[in-house]
Amino acid sequence: MAVKATSADNRTRSTVSLCIVIGMCCFFYILGAWQKSGFGKGDSIALEITKRTDCTILPNLSFDTHHSKQARPSDLVLPVKKFKPCPDRYTDYTPCQDQNRAMKFPRENMNYRERHCPPQKEKLHCLIPPPKGYVAPFPWPKSRDYVPFANCPYKSLTVEKAIQNWVQFEGNVFRFPGGGTQFPQGADKYIDQLASVVPIANGTVRTALDTGCGVASWGAYLLKRNVLAMSFAPRDSHEAQVQFALERGVPAVIGVLGTIKLPYPSRAFDMAHCSRCLIPWGANGGIYMMEVDRVLRPGGYWVLSGPPINWKVNYKGWQRTKKDLEAEQNKIEEIADLLCWEKVKEIGEMAIWRKRLNTESCPSRQDESSVQMCDSTNADDVWYKKMKPCVTPVPDVNDPSEVAGGAIKPFPSRLNAVPPRIANGLIPGVSSQAYQKDNKMWKKHVKAYSSVNKYLLTGRYRNIMDMNAGFGGFAAAIESPKSWVMNVVPTISKMSTLGAIYERGLIGIYHDWCEAFSTYPRTYDLIHASSLFTLYKNKCNMEDILLEMDRVLRPEGAVIMRDDVDVLTKVNRLALGMKWNTRLVDHEDGPMVREKVLYAVKQYWVGGNQTAAAAA
Repeated sequence: MAVKATSADNRTRSTVSLCIVIGMCCFFYILGAWQKSGFGKGDSIALEITKRTDCTILPNLSFDTHHSKQARPSDLVLPVKKFKPCPDRYTDYTPCQDQNRAMKFPRENMNYRERHCPPQKEKLHCLIPPPKGYVAPFPWPKSRDYVPFANCPYKSLTVEKAIQNWVQFEGNVFRFPGGGTQFPQGADKYIDQLASVVPIANGTVRTALDTGCGVASWGAYLLKRNVLAMSFAPRDSHEAQVQFALERGVPAVIGVLGTIKLPYPSRAFDMAHCSRCLIPWGANGGIYMMEVDRVLRPGGYWVLSGPPINWKVNYKGWQRTKKDLEAEQNKIEEIADLLCWEKVKEIGEMAIWRKRLNTESCPSRQDESSVQMCDSTNADDVWYKKMKPCVTPVPDVNDPSEVAGGAIKPFPSRLNAVPPRIANGLIPGVSSQAYQKDNKMWKKHVKAYSSVNKYLLTGRYRNIMDMNAGFGGFAAAIESPKSWVMNVVPTISKMSTLGAIYERGLIGIYHDWCEAFSTYPRTYDLIHASSLFTLYKNKCNMEDILLEMDRVLRPEGAVIMRDDVDVLTKVNRLALGMKWNTRLVDHEDGPMVREKVLYAVKQYWVGGNQTAAAAA
């Protein structure tokens, strides 16, 4: 009888236990739903804990996820691929502007200085080594004036440009006094002169293009006036000029006006500038001025200083004949008239033109038989497209006082205003409401980022790249004088959004991430990539993209990648073999969201092993 009683008791206890378990499950389900609704304290507590997490060093974590497909046995035993350092001779390797490869192409019209990327079989599969003694750059604004010698150990410019005050070598640093070929007394005085004509102070001019920029002192000194300049120069005999610019914390890319269109959208820049940049503006039927006209916003300014401006006074110093210089200036004036630019003023060796607001305000353009108009239906389709001697049309207007393409507010008001391209329906499928929603989302993402990487908004990361920029929401959310963002719009994106990014007062460039970027190694402090690997799935190798990210990232630089959990799991396996420390974090909306965020920090290491073998 005792045995039977015990069995009954056990059944009773089992039933009671089951009821308790079911009751607790229901209770916690309801509690979770209540917290998710925003009325509970659970979310705020979790957020506070996250905020207190010190992520100066990002530890390796478990990558168990809620959404992975069932793992195959082979997935569980895949070893991490270890990437070896490249030989030291590749320290400053620029794959698409390699000097040896460049010499195989024609010199005519600077073709050999354009992008010529290696085929897949010639790509390096090793880590580009920093030079021995490499150190972190000085923080901005000190970096504008000083660069550690070990980071760019090239003294040629200190000799070639000694009298022009470009750069001086002092002890173990380079000092940049702010001079240039056309402004040996300093960029500040030069810009003061320019600002007496061009409305720089009131935010009307925010984005600028500097062609043949040297070490980008013009762009460097515009920054304190809230003007963001995109500077470019070729990789040529002036060794490391773009590298110096980026080490100084100034936006710049390797580039040239040659045979292909510039990788920028139409109507992008408020101002374009050439200070003795050696571009033959009158050559080839004015094709280079026509390309500047394409990227210049209606009402924008073109500034030309140096030969042949004011040649009557300066021809002896330039060691050229009067006849030669007069013919060159006459040709430039003729092309400017053809483009319907208004010459605003000539001051000393500086001439300033302004592009008309629209075609209606251009009397000579009414007879279009005198002007060859480009027939392309998409003026922003520029990647590897040949330049042609034609004028890019601007959108039609209803009134002569209307700005073609839409008026833009002064900066900073334009940063979060709806860009005219979106407001006017020029980006198919994108409404003003969708744009505002995107802005709100990126503010939320950046808040979550900064709770993990506490240095994000402090200025520690000066040069920042967004590899898949969309509408520039990430850059807008972190906008600050302490940093700048290179907004990259992949050429395979479904929408061409770079024009809208420029209308926000931000800068960027078109690029295909199946190829190397037009920059030197170690030129960015932080790289952001949202859905990039999903975008390039089946387009090119994930490994190649990650190795390119490693090439352009500084030692101890940071990476933030957000993508599908399965994609980031594969990315993480490769990143661990590249001397990166990583940490996988759930989406800010919780663990049930497939999109995750992978944070990484590149370890500090330098070259010095001359026998290291490059993997082919």
